[in-house]
Amino acid sequence: MSTSTLTGPPAPVPADRAGERPAPAGSSRGTGRVFWLIWRQSRAAVRLMVILTVLAALLLLALHVLLQDRIELMHQTDCYQPRSWEDLGCRVQAGRVEMLSRMFTDVLQPAVTAVPVLLGMFLGGPLLAQEYERGTLRMVLAQSVTPRRWLAVRLAVPGAAVLLLSAALSVLTSWVWWSDIVHNPVAFDPPFQAFTYPVLGVAPVVWSLFGLALGVLVGQLVRRTVAAVLVSGAVVAVAHAVVVAVRPYFWPRVSMEQPYDNLMSGFVQPANAWLVEQGVVLPDGTRLTAAECVDASGACATAQASWGQFHPVSDLVPVQLVEAGLLLVLTALVVAVVFRRLTRAGS
Repeated sequence: MSTSTLTGPPAPVPADRAGERPAPAGSSRGTGRVFWLIWRQSRAAVRLMVILTVLAALLLLALHVLLQDRIELMHQTDCYQPRSWEDLGCRVQAGRVEMLSRMFTDVLQPAVTAVPVLLGMFLGGPLLAQEYERGTLRMVLAQSVTPRRWLAVRLAVPGAAVLLLSAALSVLTSWVWWSDIVHNPVAFDPPFQAFTYPVLGVAPVVWSLFGLALGVLVGQLVRRTVAAVLVSGAVVAVAHAVVVAVRPYFWPRVSMEQPYDNLMSGFVQPANAWLVEQGVVLPDGTRLTAAECVDASGACATAQASWGQFHPVSDLVPVQLVEAGLLLVLTALVVAVVFRRLTRAGS
């Protein structure tokens, strides 16, 4: 009995599919299917990020309008200068401006600073961890798309959303800070402060991308969703603390001496500058830091001058650019490690 008798004649090919060929591995058609699959997996998270960004944008715009209105009223009623705040009416107006300013400095700034940690926890950590935990990764990689291309699309969809939304948020926070806080008669918010620096310029963008990438790597290593969420948050927070510790060395500091003032009992830096280190100069020219003065048992009482090392406000952009370059390099390295581990393991 022949093989054709056992198997039967081949099924006829429909006329509309007669010219089609199976999509080869890694073809654009296969990539398109993977893109739409990943978009369906990611759209809930992307929609949530869009909603939160829109709400933050509306709040920032409302703060801008209210602050501009209150500050204009202070100009019109001659309440802008601090000496006028002894008057009850002017003091009330200044209090309203301060309350609105604190909404930005005490609420919005910490919330935006926490965004990279939250992205690492709830977006980056589960991204691959849940694929490993559910066992769906092997099934996905057994399809017509290569592991490298699947992972590229898997990272590109949330990565693009994080890039665009964090950039929009950064533009708004920087604009409100510059137009409504810096030139505010009541608020005091130097740019190098702990919760101010992370919401200005390129900082929110590069930190968000780095937090996402670091969370993905943690999830790939841990392979358990809940553990990945917790560990990712801790790792991103530790990385932030390390960068904050080395940030003063990203750009040369300015050194300056000034006559020692017993009333001020320290070095007085320029407005909005970041004072990194300070101390006194003894009559013999010896420099002691403020901490050494505490241990010197009154030796600094004879100081003739005080010294300080600081970053002026003009150093904000150079420091941020150096930090951004460092974080982008680290992000690229983290992503490369994720790709290498996935393609080498084949799962």
